[in-house]
Formats: sequence, C-alpha cells, structure tokens
Amino acid sequence: MSKVDLKKDLKHLYSPPASFSLVDVPPLRYLMADGHGDPNSAPEYAQAVQALYAVAYKLKFLSKNQTGQDYVVMPLEGLWWAADMSAFTTARDKTAWDWTMMILQPDWITQEMLEDVAGQLARQKALPALPRVRLETYHEGLAVQILHIGSYEEEAPVLQRLHREYLPENRLEPAGKHHEIYLGDPRKVVPEKLKTVLRQPVRRLS
Repeated sequence: MSKVDLKKDLKHLYSPPASFSLVDVPPLRYLMADGHGDPNSAPEYAQAVQALYAVAYKLKFLSKNQTGQDYVVMPLEGLWWAADMSAFTTARDKTAWDWTMMILQPDWITQEMLEDVAGQLARQKALPALPRVRLETYHEGLAVQILHIGSYEEEAPVLQRLHREYLPENRLEPAGKHHEIYLGDPRKVVPEKLKTVLRQPVRRLS
C-alpha cells in the first residue's frame, strides 16, 4: 500500500525558501479547533492540540482500514490574530491572542469519517476539546510566506519586516489571518533549529 505524503505533494507550501515569496494557496481541508489565550499556558490550547492529534491519528487508521488509503499525518498549523494586531506582531501579548489550530487532511476524509472517529474517541478517553474539532475547507489564495529558522520568540522581527517593508514595497496588504506551520517538534528540537513556515494572506493594491 502506497502512503500519501502531502508535504511532498504540496512542497511549494511546506518547504518554502528562507526569503519572502508569493504563493497561491488552493482550497485545502483541515481538522480545526478554535480558542483564545497564551499557547504556552492556556489549558484550552493544550486541550485543543491533544484532541486534534487524537482525531488525526484515528482518522489515518480508519482511512487505511476502510478505504485502503494510507497517508502521513501532517504537522500542526495555526491561524493567529488579535483585536489589536500589534499584540501579535510587536508587543507579543500572548494573552490577547485568538487562534485556530489545524491539521491538513487528504481530500477523501469526510465528515462521516470524522463523526465515526469522534464517537470512538469519546468512548475511549477524556478529551475536553473533542466537541470543538471540526472538518473545514480553508482557502487562503494569494499569500506571502517565508521559512523561519529559530525560536518562536524570534518571529516578531520577521513579521515586522513583512508588514513594514515587503508588503508596502510590493503594493500588497494583509487580507487574512496570520498562518504558521510547525515543521519542528519543540519537544525534540532545540529552539534555534526549529523550522516554521510563516504565511500571510494578501491582496494587491490597485
């Protein structure tokens, strides 16, 4: 049985250069869970990530057994925003952050499969965020992205360069939520070697 790896199939989205580049992101299907607060300390965040991974791995095995289609579970991703975006790009006031954590799914994963898996998990273990997990198509369209190598705390200067220099110089403006893709596991990789795709949906100024 061959195993689908969407990171390879969508290499231009998951292996970008370490410089700003424009991409056109197609509609993609994700497991999603919403929340608010500091990802380093809010129980809501840890619960959402735990539920997403539990569902993602259960779906993988269900797919393999029921459809004969196997695939690699994709990395964690997040959409981040705040009422005042300076809390994200400058002040880094994490308690003010809103977020949607996500894991990309193959296009053959259905709502019925999600409901099947969620029912199994609800009977097997306590997952407080399980009712918040949904399957949704997200279409970013035109976006600017860059591969950031280093700790999450060092992202702010990159984001400031993006918003204050690259976007104005290229007659672009933000048109959606800041998006991050976590290619490294912070439990296993030292902060200075973490790899994160930073992506900002944009639109062209007339």
